Amino acid sequence: MSSCEPDRVVVALRPLGSPAALGLFGLAAAIFTLAGLQLGWVPASEGDVVGLVLVGFAAPAQLLAAILAFLARDAGTGTALGVLSLTWVSAGLVLLTCEPGARSATLGLLLASSAVAVGLSGVTGLLTTISMGLVLITASVRLGLTSAFEISGQGWLQTLAGAVGIALALLAVAVAWASELEASGAPVRVPLGRRGPGVSRPHGSFSEQAHGLATEPGVRTLL
Repeated sequence: MSSCEPDRVVVALRPLGSPAALGLFGLAAAIFTLAGLQLGWVPASEGDVVGLVLVGFAAPAQLLAAILAFLARDAGTGTALGVLSLTWVSAGLVLLTCEPGARSATLGLLLASSAVAVGLSGVTGLLTTISMGLVLITASVRLGLTSAFEISGQGWLQTLAGAVGIALALLAVAVAWASELEASGAPVRVPLGRRGPGVSRPHGSFSEQAHGLATEPGVRTLL
């Protein structure tokens, strides 16, 4: 008696370009713009313009990168970029609707939650790609400092958050460029600090790339 059940499951994979550079350039844009506001380079009266930048550029760039990262089977990067993109939407809307220079304890609590999520993703990232892990951990520190300022109102926290933001923007741009060089196959490479599974993922054989695919979400029956 023949069975209607298939003997095997075929999983089709679609090649995708690495979204890391897009996500990191989006992060750099958000952080650099916010740092300018915190350090006084941008007057407080232009807070609503900064909000538009966050909602109109940084958030969509990171959200798109997050979606592509999940499709590329990189849940860690997708989670961190997704949290950051929605954080920029929330922060941007607060800047658009609040009085110039006003603080928000509610925003501070959201930033604290985002700092924890991004920080944990950064610790996970250190296990595979040191440069990405450092970016996310620095972003977590930056979010935490801004959260503390929004809640406490201590001016030195705002200044420190702005300074860390400038350093983070530069680091994000550097890692984004290194990711672009690696993805393009250019003869010049900037080390990303890959180790462990992070070494085999971009350069391993097909069997190494597909290892464990049968138990990933979308293939297994339960998450």
